[in-house]
Amino acid sequence: MTPTLSKPDLAARPAAPVDVHFHVFGAGVAVPGARYVPGYAATLAAWEAAAVACGIRHGVLVQPSFLGTDNRLLLRTLAQRRDTLRGIAVVAPTTDRATLAALDAAGVRGIRLNLAGAAQALEAWSTASPLWDLLGEFGWHVELHTDTGALPGVLARLPAHLPLVVDHLARPESASVGDATFAALERRAARARVHVTLSGAYRQGGRDAAVLARRWLATLGPGALLWGSDWPCTNHEAQADYARLKAEADDWVGAAAAAQARGTNAQQVYWQR
Repeated sequence: MTPTLSKPDLAARPAAPVDVHFHVFGAGVAVPGARYVPGYAATLAAWEAAAVACGIRHGVLVQPSFLGTDNRLLLRTLAQRRDTLRGIAVVAPTTDRATLAALDAAGVRGIRLNLAGAAQALEAWSTASPLWDLLGEFGWHVELHTDTGALPGVLARLPAHLPLVVDHLARPESASVGDATFAALERRAARARVHVTLSGAYRQGGRDAAVLARRWLATLGPGALLWGSDWPCTNHEAQADYARLKAEADDWVGAAAAAQARGTNAQQVYWQR
């Protein structure tokens, strides 16, 4: 018999808005073969200083790809702010239930697949059915980041029932009516919980982020939007002006939809218990 999950006694849903995508890491720390090795440290204190100045005290710490499956820093950081932080981990396809249970107790609420620049390398996940089932048991989601225009192909290779949070406006090729990314995610949203993060304007290859954001608002509705700063904007550090990153979401979709993205929507995804 499968034991009943013991839900962690973490804080109730936050009253303050939430930044659902930021990172912490040490200078020069990366797994062997990483495509990016940071030359500086991004600390929790630095993120808090920037976020609190903009009225944000809750956040979701996302494991950066260059740290691989070594989630130790993420877990240490979550332990410092159990009332205000949640986490997204990177795990192997063969990760077992006991490992996920420990991550869940620490405040982790999903796993990340960063496939950008990785040739959409999903082969290792083709036998991950047990893990997908465990995500459902824990109420977790998969956070996806893909190359521009690559999301439809990735979705076709993932179970249709998986809840998703898609990073950085999902990086469609265009905002046109016939764009495959919008169509694929709209179809997915009819079968599973789907959210798109208003973030990463500088990762759109020159495409107008405001136009893309408004198209997502029209396609999926305000309940499907989240907001993340992407702080400290790795490889685009000159863009890490926190106040501007927060304000641009209001400009893209309007103050009411942006407030819902940072507030109620984020609470439901990350503070659902």
